[in-house]
Amino acid sequence: MVSQVLLPTDNEPRTTDDVAISCTGVIKDFGEGDAKVRALYGIDVDIHASELTLLIGPSGCGKTTLISIIAGLLNPTEGEINLFGTPQSELRGRKLVQFRAENVGFVFQQYNLLPALTATENVAVPLLIQGWKRPAALKVARETLVAVDLEQRADQFPSQLSGGQQQRVAIARALVHQPRLLVCDEPTAALDGKSGRTVMELIKKVAVQPGRAVIVVTHDQRVFDYGDRIIEMADGRVVRVASDAAEIAHFAEKVSA
Repeated sequence: MVSQVLLPTDNEPRTTDDVAISCTGVIKDFGEGDAKVRALYGIDVDIHASELTLLIGPSGCGKTTLISIIAGLLNPTEGEINLFGTPQSELRGRKLVQFRAENVGFVFQQYNLLPALTATENVAVPLLIQGWKRPAALKVARETLVAVDLEQRADQFPSQLSGGQQQRVAIARALVHQPRLLVCDEPTAALDGKSGRTVMELIKKVAVQPGRAVIVVTHDQRVFDYGDRIIEMADGRVVRVASDAAEIAHFAEKVSA
């Protein structure tokens, strides 16, 4: 069942020592000459499998640029990204597009659901793009909605769903092709406290799946307790990494003080 793939089972231990993604000396410049702006200054950081990694920092610090490079949406100016054992520099053109389609799922703040499609049809879109037959894609989409506890909303349109339900549809869409990397950009920013907790609990369950890495970019201090690792950025640099429960608790207290 898809739900068993999306969510951990009791006999699937976490493997938090596994480095899924490694960034080495990553620099990113935009523009040229006098107009050149450096967004990232030699980022060295690892993202671990079976963990929920929170990427935090003020607006403009480089968070979105970094996840865009990790996800293959931007190329670094210098440095290297290793994705699940594959150097990103070896993935160019069609190879990169195919790798991203097969291995990366995206969740955004604004959901980006297609209003004319039902929840099931929205979730099926990535499979249809990959060339799946419609009946098979819709079947897997419905199974994925079961995994996010939305089976009773499968035939409803986005306008008939609450914000939290729309975000869960967006998560199902990001997971339907069973990606190894899930990237979430401010997934709780538009949600109230209860809906935000529901979404983060789901993302947390997804994150502990062996072999999967999850990165959540957030300004939302309410979600810090869900992180297995917090990476703080400022001015295009990583300034701190908190990776155990005590560090994360202390960090959350300090930031929210």
